[in-house]
Amino acid sequence: MARRGLGALATGHAADLVEFLNELPPEEAAAALARLPAERRVEAFDHPELARAGALLLALPEAAATRLLAEMSADRAADVLRELPPAARDALLRPLEPEPASSLRALLAYPEGSAGSLMTTEFVSLPATVTVAEALAHIRAVERTRETIYALYLLDPAGGALLRTISLRRLITGEPGQKVMDLALPREPVTVAASTPRAEVARLFARHDLLAVPVVDVRRHVLGIVTVDDVLDAVIDKGTEDAQRFGGMESLGQPYLRIGFLEMIRKRAGWLCILLLGEMLTASAMQHFEDQLEKAIVLTLFIPLIMSSGGNSGSQATSLLIRALALGQVRLADWWRVALRELPTGLTLGAMLGVLGAGRLLVWQWAGFYDYGPHHLLVAATVGLGLVGIVLFGSLAGSMLPFALKRVGFDPASASAPFVATLVDVTGLVIYFSVATVILGGTLL
Repeated sequence: MARRGLGALATGHAADLVEFLNELPPEEAAAALARLPAERRVEAFDHPELARAGALLLALPEAAATRLLAEMSADRAADVLRELPPAARDALLRPLEPEPASSLRALLAYPEGSAGSLMTTEFVSLPATVTVAEALAHIRAVERTRETIYALYLLDPAGGALLRTISLRRLITGEPGQKVMDLALPREPVTVAASTPRAEVARLFARHDLLAVPVVDVRRHVLGIVTVDDVLDAVIDKGTEDAQRFGGMESLGQPYLRIGFLEMIRKRAGWLCILLLGEMLTASAMQHFEDQLEKAIVLTLFIPLIMSSGGNSGSQATSLLIRALALGQVRLADWWRVALRELPTGLTLGAMLGVLGAGRLLVWQWAGFYDYGPHHLLVAATVGLGLVGIVLFGSLAGSMLPFALKRVGFDPASASAPFVATLVDVTGLVIYFSVATVILGGTLL
């Protein structure tokens, strides 16, 4: 069946071939790749969606693996090599010609998540003195070895510094004898350094509506370019990682159905154990108020409502601030502005929930659904004011936690919703029973 499927996909869309290979067991996928033409293997490996790319590369004969690395796009080849241990990586790079090997080693040297790790060295650059006809002739000659030709980079003939960027669309509107520099827009190109974080690169793409951005050194020499598809892949991967962390677990790092049972347990058990230990503080808080609970059992009826409202408000604030920090909408220095904004927001939201909580209690009392006792008005006031305090604390704690984590060097996405909920649960009980002690002291307590 695999042979028939492979034959049908050998000349079809590369995305269909990748999907077919991903559904096969590793041994069968490696055997299927070995039967494909070399050009077709390159198309498959150039897709980031290809699962187990590093292991599949190692499974190929050495000559086939060497040719594959030489013909793949440089940035994708570097991504595949990053999946492998250093010894296996060096063994694959050793047979390559000096130029491909040195380019790949340079890409691998950049920190993961930086512009340097995302860029490709396969771009079109030209001296700023060339004509339109010369530029088009050069593009025809190198097109097959370049990842994209939609943006061309005009360099200073003397020092090689980047002067201008011109799109292919604008180039073909010029006359054959016209200087390309005269067609380029008279503005400085948008550039990034190799160390620029991928989040900042993504913001530049969105802000300037770019298809590619050049990566330059301090002398404005073009080291490579980051294309929009590479940014999208990186942003999707980062978004998936953050979503999993925000759910209270380690990032899986691979598709859900492909992760092993023991690995899944390892990724999830750590956070669950930490959260359980945190929730044990809730029991300690309730034990501290044991006397109040014995005297006013009615207060226990609203503990789930109190805890969930505080956790929900904290999770809301945390979600908003994690995203705002990721998009650059707020900075670490803006923490006090956020606190001043969340203070009235938390009070207003708490008041709304307090009215609803107290109102529900009073409606149930007056309608005869449940008897909360002779002091039901005081109990309603306790629930209402308790919700105000808890929602206010949840909003402030949830909004400040991402700032605190980023300040000490952690990813703000580590401020997971379960973690915030656990934190607010414990403090929420303290707030609730403290309010009860003040309002119900001398009556129920």
